[in-house]
Amino acid sequence: MPMCSLRASTIIFLLFWIFSSIHLCASDKLLVPGKPLSPGSTIVSDDGTFALGFFSPSNPKKHYYLGIWYNNIPKFTVVWVANRAMPITDPSSAVFTLTSSSSLILSDGNGRVLWMTAKSSSNTKNVLTEAMLDNTGNFILRSLADNAIIWQSFDHPTDTLLPGMNLRLSHNTHPLQRLTSWKGIQDPSPGPFSYGADPSNLLQRFIWHYSMPHRRSPVWNGYLLLGNYMNNLNSTIYMAINRDGDEVYMSFGMPTGPLSVLIRMKITYLGKVNMLSWQSNISAWTTLYSEPAGECNVYGYCGPNGYCDNTETVSTCKCLDGFEPRDYEGWTNTSFSQGCRHRKDLRCSHGNSFLAYPGMKVPDKFIYIQNKSFDECTAECRSNCSCMAYAYSNITVRVIEGDDTRCLLWMGELIDMEKVTQGGENLYIRINRLNGNKRKTNILGTVLPAVASLLILICMLIWICGIRGKQRDDYIFSGLMLGDISTSSELSDRKVDFPIFSFREIASATNNFSDSNILGHGGFGTVYKGTMEGDKEIAVKRLCKGSGQGAVEFKNEVFLISKLQHRNLVKLLGCCTHGDEKLLIYEYLANKSLDAFLFNASRNSALDWTTRFKIIKGVARGLLYLHEDSRLTIIHRDLKASNVLLDAEMHPKISDFGTARIFGGNEQQTNTTRVVGT
Repeated sequence: MPMCSLRASTIIFLLFWIFSSIHLCASDKLLVPGKPLSPGSTIVSDDGTFALGFFSPSNPKKHYYLGIWYNNIPKFTVVWVANRAMPITDPSSAVFTLTSSSSLILSDGNGRVLWMTAKSSSNTKNVLTEAMLDNTGNFILRSLADNAIIWQSFDHPTDTLLPGMNLRLSHNTHPLQRLTSWKGIQDPSPGPFSYGADPSNLLQRFIWHYSMPHRRSPVWNGYLLLGNYMNNLNSTIYMAINRDGDEVYMSFGMPTGPLSVLIRMKITYLGKVNMLSWQSNISAWTTLYSEPAGECNVYGYCGPNGYCDNTETVSTCKCLDGFEPRDYEGWTNTSFSQGCRHRKDLRCSHGNSFLAYPGMKVPDKFIYIQNKSFDECTAECRSNCSCMAYAYSNITVRVIEGDDTRCLLWMGELIDMEKVTQGGENLYIRINRLNGNKRKTNILGTVLPAVASLLILICMLIWICGIRGKQRDDYIFSGLMLGDISTSSELSDRKVDFPIFSFREIASATNNFSDSNILGHGGFGTVYKGTMEGDKEIAVKRLCKGSGQGAVEFKNEVFLISKLQHRNLVKLLGCCTHGDEKLLIYEYLANKSLDAFLFNASRNSALDWTTRFKIIKGVARGLLYLHEDSRLTIIHRDLKASNVLLDAEMHPKISDFGTARIFGGNEQQTNTTRVVGT
């Protein structure tokens, strides 16, 4: 080869490499027959947001692709690729053409077709057409005669879902759609992970690793809100399932009008589905939402009859009540795949009870029964001994099969469950009835009169003891003294007038202090979530039995919080004593404690600076009230992130006054007899 020819080809290649690297290419608005697109040129949307052209993701550059990317941000981000399975090896000869027969064709210099749209029907041949890139990122081929869409890239997703783009979940004639990951960070060819609907049931979506489930979404129960991830814009990102004729599809976006920010949903080559937002102030994509968030969220990680508890600071596997690990050694070594089994064989009878698990992502492999009320759904499971659990939901939007009810039944083992902080529902698990089976014998007929007399006598004794017990409890609480927790000689009113709950009420509200209801553990006991009559949610602190410190803390909290009223202090609703049991009943705060956000990578994105400043100000107001504005001067002595609780709107409330210290009106310092608090 002559030297001049070699240099010329080298210069051409270098020029192309420079242009494809910095994306400062010649651009046009349309692709029309007779005017093909070549490397170095792009088609740009009207508003400049997106561009279509040739690119190479690898370094050094080996393979080239035709794709769509964001045109107006400094970080090169591809959202669609045409020739994923057949890359271009010689970019200098590649050409992208709109033919007179209304087909889009990508070919190389040897005339080899690398990618093309489906062959056009006879009624679109010889029709004037043009292809343009819409402001949404959709590349559209349309007829000029009637403006009808012949083909569009939104119907052929790769790894990215954009706002306004529908992911087809069901159709009578067209195939289902999935997002398919890249093979690697620099390889757009189809990878092992994909995301879409369950082909056998539209109520849930999956991430698959090849053909195996990798992550399962919660079962759909209506309009899904992903959350207030963009608080600074006062906007909510939504995800919804919709019906359009005979097509059911999934979409996402922001319901408050045109997008003011760039957001996208992507499945990565590592098998994560991420919701991403472009932050122009730092020139980077930030993750708003990611699934699976951790190993515990992977499909079936906790095995049959086990669930991943995401309400803990660190997610962990637990067994359902009445179950135990099948493999204790493996469970200890964080190998949970064997799951859990019944501690005692489940004896099926009409007397079986159903234990409610609130806030759950319900299991996979359910039977969907339509047009049932809640009571009918319960009866359906109760009457079938093979039914291990059920869940019910009223669907507000009739999308799937035109039914607004959703009764789910589970036969056999329960797989892939999670306890979640938001978006969960009630799951009802069949258990052996709590009071055991009554034996029927002929002896009852002979001794019935004697038993009846004995029962009457016992009832009278219980009634007498109950009156005395109530009087004793009333005495205990009406005479609850400040005692050793006060240093003030000026406080004369030391009695507490306060709501008292029975132990039976609290046990019923917390499913008999079920492990599934545990919210956390403190230095003096365990905190449970409960539901009182009227669906009022409560938090119950059950103090450790026989703890001297617990007794002091109990007196302290009852006295102090009953006397304090401030929007940034947790509200104590009542208390209970029963033998050695000491219980404190608080208002339930949906977002739990601040430390669950600060030290959890999957949740701390919710703490933007606006929210952080709101929490700081709220805590400061609460402390100012304790130190200067309340009738009592109180030093908390144990203020830390775990003792700052957050309500549903992320307003802070200071809690845990067990080690607080009261100052007299003229006191500015005092001594302590032991080291306490933080």
